[in-house]
Amino acid sequence: QVKWKGKDLFDLVCRTLGLRETWFFGLQYTIKDTVAWLKMDKKVLDHDVPTEEPKTFHFLAKFYPENAEEELVQEITQHLFFLQVKKQILDEKIYCPPEASVLLASYAVQAKYGDYDPNVHKRGFLAQEELLPKRVINLYQMTPEMWEERITAWYAEHRGRARDEAEMEYLKIAQDLEMYGVNYFAIRNKKGTELLLGVDALGLHIYDPDNRLTPKISFPWNEIRNISYSDKEFTIKPLDKKIDVFKFNSSKLRVNKLILQLCIGNHDLFMRRRKADSLEVQQMKAQAREEKARKQMERQRLAREKQMREEAERTRDELERRLMQLKEEATMANEALMRSEETADLLAEKAQITEEEAKLLAQKAAEAEQEMQRIKATAIRTEEEKRLMEQKVLEAEMLALKMAEESERRAKEADQLKQDLQEARESERRAKQKLLEITSKSSYTQSMNSSTTALPTDLPSFNLISESLSFDFKDTDMKRLSMEIEKEKVEYMEKSKHLQEQLNELKTEIEALKLKERETALDILHNENASRGNSKHNTIKKVS
Repeated sequence: QVKWKGKDLFDLVCRTLGLRETWFFGLQYTIKDTVAWLKMDKKVLDHDVPTEEPKTFHFLAKFYPENAEEELVQEITQHLFFLQVKKQILDEKIYCPPEASVLLASYAVQAKYGDYDPNVHKRGFLAQEELLPKRVINLYQMTPEMWEERITAWYAEHRGRARDEAEMEYLKIAQDLEMYGVNYFAIRNKKGTELLLGVDALGLHIYDPDNRLTPKISFPWNEIRNISYSDKEFTIKPLDKKIDVFKFNSSKLRVNKLILQLCIGNHDLFMRRRKADSLEVQQMKAQAREEKARKQMERQRLAREKQMREEAERTRDELERRLMQLKEEATMANEALMRSEETADLLAEKAQITEEEAKLLAQKAAEAEQEMQRIKATAIRTEEEKRLMEQKVLEAEMLALKMAEESERRAKEADQLKQDLQEARESERRAKQKLLEITSKSSYTQSMNSSTTALPTDLPSFNLISESLSFDFKDTDMKRLSMEIEKEKVEYMEKSKHLQEQLNELKTEIEALKLKERETALDILHNENASRGNSKHNTIKKVS
C-alpha cells in the first residue's frame, strides 16, 4: 500500500515465508549503480527507489552468521542462506577453489535429489544442472561427463542426509571461504592510495584492490571503540588508544551510509552472540530441537519400514526364485518319468521279441533232433551213402549244438531283459514319487509366496510401533540429545580430517588436467595462501 513503511513490506514477506529469524535479512534495491537497503522506519515510496513500474526489491541476507550451524535455527533460514551463498559461488562473487566447488556441488545435488540411486540417477542426469563456477570449468581440460563422475562419486557418500542436513553441510564448508559474507567497498586512505574495505560478521578488513582474499589489516568488532563519518570521510577509532585512528574516504555519501548501516548491524549481532539468547531465540531453539528430534525419529521409523519392506521384497523374490526352481525340477522330473516309461515299454517289447525268438530256436532245435533221429534210423546200403549220411549227421549234430547254445543265450537275454524291465518300472515308480513330493512343495511355496507378497501392503501395521512411541520431550530426552550432539561433533572433527584428505586427493587427481595459463589472480593468491598454510581465520588473527 502507498502508506506502507519499509517494515510493513518486510514483515509481509517474512510472514509469507514463515520466517522468524528476520534480523539477518533485508530488502535490497539498486539506485544509480549503487546497492541500497530499505529502511524499516521510512515509507517505501520516500526512498530513492527507481521511478519505473513495477518497483523491484530483492529479499536477501544482509548480515551473515559467524557459525551457521549454531546461529541458524529455522530450516527456512538455513534454506534461504543456502540458496544465496550457492548463487554467489556460482556467480563468482565468492571465490571457491576447484576441489571445494566439487564437494559443494555434491551437497547441492544431495539437497535436490535425495539419496543416490544408480537405477534412477543414471549417467547424464546432471547435464542440465549449473553446479560449478564457469571459472572452474574453464580451468581444466575436463568434459562435463568427467565433472559429473567426480561430483556423483561424492554425492553417493552423502546417503542418508536429509535436505536440511545437506544444505547445512554446504554452509559449514562455504563459511570458511575467504570472501564469504564480506561486503567490499572501494576507498582511499589519507595518502590517496586506493584500497578495499571489507565488512563482515567478524569486523572490518582492509584489502589491496587486487587481493580480496587476504586482508592487509583487520579491526575485530570487539577492538573498535567508535565508527563515524563526516561527509565522505570515514573514521575508525580502535579501543586501544595507542593505535592510530584509521581514516578513509569513499566515493559517495550514499556508500558511507551503507557502510555505517552494515557496521552497526554486524556489530550488534557480534555483541548479541556473546550474550545469553533472548527468550524468543531460546523458544525457537527449543522448538528446533524438538522438531529435529521428531524428524529424526520419523526418519528412523521410515528407515525401519523401508528396511522391512526391502527384506520382505527380498524374501518374496527368494521364494519366487525357489518356486521357479521347483517348477523347473518338476518339469525335469516329468520328462525323466516320460523317458523312463518309454524305456520300460521298449524293454518290454524287446523282451517279448527275444522270448519269441528263443521259442522259435527251441522249436528248430527239436526239429533238427527229430531229423537226426530219422536219418539214423534210415538204412544205408552203400558205403558212399553211409559216409555221406555220417557227414550229414555230423553237420546236423553241430547245427543242433549251435541251436541249443543260441537258444540258451536267448533265454539268458530274455531273463536279463525281464530284470531291466523290472528296474525300469521301479525307476518309474520312484520318478512318480519325486514328482508328487515336488508338487506338494510347490503348493506350499505358492501359499508362502502369496502371504509374503502381501507383506508390503500390510506394512502400515509397523506403525503400531511408532504410534506407541512417546513424543514427550523430557529433560532426560534433551540430555540424551545433547550427548548425541556432542558425539556428532567428535564425529564431525574426524570427518573433517577425512574430508580434507579427500579434497587433497581430488586436487592432486585433477592437477594434471589444469590449464595454468587460465588461472585467475584469485586462483594464484589462493594457491599461495594454501602453500603457506594460511586459512581465513588464522589470517585475520595475524593481521588484527
